[in-house]
Amino acid sequence: MVTKEGVVELVEALLSRERQESPWMARLPELAVLDVKEHALGWLVTWQSVEYIRSRDIKKMLVGSGPYLVDRQDGSIHHIPVTTYVGEGWEELYLQQVRGVRPPDPLIMAVRALVHSDGTMAAIRHLRKQAPLLGPQQAKAYVMAVRDGNEPPEELVSLTRKPEKCPPLPITTLAGPAW
Repeated sequence: MVTKEGVVELVEALLSRERQESPWMARLPELAVLDVKEHALGWLVTWQSVEYIRSRDIKKMLVGSGPYLVDRQDGSIHHIPVTTYVGEGWEELYLQQVRGVRPPDPLIMAVRALVHSDGTMAAIRHLRKQAPLLGPQQAKAYVMAVRDGNEPPEELVSLTRKPEKCPPLPITTLAGPAW
């Protein structure tokens, strides 16, 4: 397991590399890690200008960057945009985007209950009403999978989720894995 000091070294090495390789980062003042907090997914790392860290003068502070997450499993480093971080659900977004965890199916429990209580056709009608993007054959395939004790395919489940009006900015992988 990596230590807090090891996380600081990883992130400061990344900041240094980015400063040398990125024209945008090269225009920023010298950067360093400001704080590291342990999180269930790894370590949340905030960084700031060295001038601000030394002086705490808010005129030297950089704003709008968002933290980095150093993944506990492999040491990879990911940027969480500040607007994503301050909103709800950044952890679920991370699990989906980075680790490939499938988000929960919002309708499977109701469909499963209807299949067992009222039958396949009742479940299909309910599903079509709740997820109008599903065509008749897609709804049937979804319900048949549930009836047979399987998970419906992701391409069908994705049609049951309501699209977000203003989706969060994506989490980007910057480096890794480190171990």
